[in-house]
Amino acid sequence: MGEDDTELAVAVRAAMAERGDPVSRLGYFCAPFRPSAGPLRDQVVKTYRGGRDPALMTILADRHAAYVACLAGAGVRLPATRFLLLEEAGFTRPVVVQQALPSDSMLRDRLITAEIQPALRMLTQAADSIVAFWQVIADRPERIGYHPSIRNFALDARGPIFFDTFPPLIGYSRAEMGQLLLRFSESALIRGIGPVLPERIRAIQDEWYWPAGTILGLVGSAVRLRPGDGGAILTWARNFAETRLGGAMKEEVLAELDAPPRLPPLWTSTRRILGLEGKPNV
Repeated sequence: MGEDDTELAVAVRAAMAERGDPVSRLGYFCAPFRPSAGPLRDQVVKTYRGGRDPALMTILADRHAAYVACLAGAGVRLPATRFLLLEEAGFTRPVVVQQALPSDSMLRDRLITAEIQPALRMLTQAADSIVAFWQVIADRPERIGYHPSIRNFALDARGPIFFDTFPPLIGYSRAEMGQLLLRFSESALIRGIGPVLPERIRAIQDEWYWPAGTILGLVGSAVRLRPGDGGAILTWARNFAETRLGGAMKEEVLAELDAPPRLPPLWTSTRRILGLEGKPNV
């Protein structure tokens, strides 16, 4: 551990000891919080389940670094993000520390309060950034995913900011990612039923690795946030697909837009089990 990591570890331990209310209760993996004082008071701290599996943790750290680099290389804007393996009494805890973003920049909240035309322009910005990501990484050999849901975006004058880097969606097979979904879930219930129903847990990730699915997820979330504007949002989505998409991605998105895209029943039931709120996972 370098000097910078040692200082960060000290600051994270102090922040955890004085942990305040979480910034969000939505997270499948953790409840992010922002310290009220200390050197991390302008940061959001995300702590994950620790364990005594050093090989897994080392790979996780390497993949997180690779994924942050992949996102940045694909033009995805991220807040300043640091990853730490925090040693705690014989086991290791992954921690992500990110620069806090202004609360009024959260895309979900902005979409709810905006008039419909500004809301559609914000959706276009988010969707354009999603498409750009898939175009840049299209020829990379690794298995790479992306989870650009509305709740994982902020928006400022320069455009979208994405802040969900865990788990790092790079280099893991579908089965391996399914294991991570179990290993790091905050829910003992999910960890208990996962080995009995492994396919149900593995399937949670599928939309993250399906380019058309990431656009459809954005559309479906927007309709659920603004049900009274569902028709306008679907019209926007069809026009976006016709004018901004091509090839299989275009055909797959258009094929699903006869009605508002819905959350997969598996994810709906999982959220219900976990009691997750549909708020920004900052």
